[in-house]
Amino acid sequence: MMEKPVLSPIERQRVHQAIAAAEARTSGEIFCVLARRSDDYFFPAAFMLATGILITGVLAAVALERLWIDIGLAALALSQATAFAAALAVIWLFPALRLHLVPRGLRYRRAHDNAVKQFLAHNVHRTEGRTGVLVFLSLAERYGEIVADAGIANKVAQKNWDDAVAQLTACAAEARIADGFVDAVEQAADLLAHHFPKGADNPNELDDHLVEL
Repeated sequence: MMEKPVLSPIERQRVHQAIAAAEARTSGEIFCVLARRSDDYFFPAAFMLATGILITGVLAAVALERLWIDIGLAALALSQATAFAAALAVIWLFPALRLHLVPRGLRYRRAHDNAVKQFLAHNVHRTEGRTGVLVFLSLAERYGEIVADAGIANKVAQKNWDDAVAQLTACAAEARIADGFVDAVEQAADLLAHHFPKGADNPNELDDHLVEL
């Protein structure tokens, strides 16, 4: 079953218009990607559950031994296996729980990897002047990133994109996703127009729209 689009047609049109207006000022190219999530996190969540159940089982066995209660190795192993199977069933049936079991660092790494994947998948790295920019947002991880191609990265440091990324994620947290993309595109356009002004020949090498995953 296909998920309902996050943005409405009107919101998507707003982002499209912002990209078109931005690229009218620069020879750079801007592409936007919105991901609901960057991984299903089933296996990382299962690993965290297995670790937690194993540690809890060992601690419980030690505590019972001090109370002179012997449950036996087989009983301990069976109880841990049962608990793990039940936990797997829960995260299988309720995928939203998985994200809460995964460390933030791993969530951010998966989102970053997805941003790089989208940068390559949509040929943002194939522009003639290597002046493509990807504006990326992954909702589940609350992660935003602007990935700039080599031609831009040589002139614009990553820290210069930080304000745009902060605004993008802040707007997403307030359910103003389209506003966040529009603001990020406009800020990107300011940087690009300074270093890569529009030339006499300014072909549109990338589609001026936002892709939802």
